Amino acid sequence: MSIGEYLPPEIKKASVVRKLQRGDFLFQRNTPAIGVYEVLEGRVSMSRLDPVGRDVILFVATPGETLAEATIFGGNYHCNAVALTQATVRLYPQPLLLQEYEQNQQFAIAYTRMLARQLVSARARIEQRNMQSARDRLRHFLSLNMDPERLSVKVRGTLKELAGELGLTHESLYRALARMEEEGEIYRQNNEIMVRPPAGMSSGSTEEY
Repeated sequence: MSIGEYLPPEIKKASVVRKLQRGDFLFQRNTPAIGVYEVLEGRVSMSRLDPVGRDVILFVATPGETLAEATIFGGNYHCNAVALTQATVRLYPQPLLLQEYEQNQQFAIAYTRMLARQLVSARARIEQRNMQSARDRLRHFLSLNMDPERLSVKVRGTLKELAGELGLTHESLYRALARMEEEGEIYRQNNEIMVRPPAGMSSGSTEEY
């Protein structure tokens, strides 16, 4: 959902639009949360450093998507948010959002559903990170994001950014893609990865993927 769809005019009026250049921090881990952000233009990543200092991308938000939704209840930001491109974001102040959550049942239900979807997505990413093989992580990503009609996934952003989302080096991702193409498992067209169904399996079925 777009958070703005459920907010009254007074909260929209109180929101603040911010422009970011590529590489700008939107917020940093452990800084006090001031509100929830909606991406209007561009792409913004959320990431954390792993124990050896590598930047692990947790999520990449594109237009219409939000960042730091749990901070509606206050506290600190739990990760870093950095613009991957030139970007425009809108900040909805935390106190006003919390007040709306407590008083507007329709908004509260929609917001809670959004948080539930994100919990499911987070668990899927944990499952993915427990896979040792780069090819298994890539297959997992394809199965979760595939268009069932086209048997394809459109890659948002660059392959280097995708590698970060999968917790891989970009070299490992490139090798996995090349090997899967060589073996006829996938093929690529521009920013789209197409999955070839196994022999005897119709293109409309994704049971094994």
